[in-house]
Amino acid sequence: MKIYTRTGDAGETGLYGGERVKKFSKRVSSYGTVDEANSAIGLARAHSSDTEIDGVLAQIQNALFDVGADLATPTGSKYEKNLVRIDAADVENLEQLIDRFQEECPPWSNFIHPGGTAAAGALHLARAITRRAERDVIELETLEESNHNVAVYLNRLSDFLFILARVVNARAGVSEAGWHVKGRR
Repeated sequence: MKIYTRTGDAGETGLYGGERVKKFSKRVSSYGTVDEANSAIGLARAHSSDTEIDGVLAQIQNALFDVGADLATPTGSKYEKNLVRIDAADVENLEQLIDRFQEECPPWSNFIHPGGTAAAGALHLARAITRRAERDVIELETLEESNHNVAVYLNRLSDFLFILARVVNARAGVSEAGWHVKGRR
């Protein structure tokens, strides 16, 4: 099977089920941004040697494929039966991960500069991309029917990625730089 199909050369792509839409549609933009976040998580995994964190991130990456499938399948499509939509249980699973890992985080009371180890930096990048994906999905919701649980899931995922970046830095013994208000250094 060839990687190129030429079916997108005219600026359209196919949703799950075959419906053709413009590549700049908000639905395509939404799952494209989720793919970017997934790629940044892959970068974080490549920079991490922590097997526990790698396992959790592998699960998150798989879940993001489910998110992408959810977004690529319009509500009411006859192909909905072939996928499992993101639901409240998926959100709850992320909340449990946040609670579990937050216990390892050092206390903080200020904004933290994204960075630290390469893995933590990649997680911060994934967090920022996930926030953009959430905004895309919320905009999609104003244009057409879609699964609101996806937006909630992405909101929790960005929180989780923030916490996990902090844990990665803490486990590596890397301190985090906090924001200093201009004139108050």
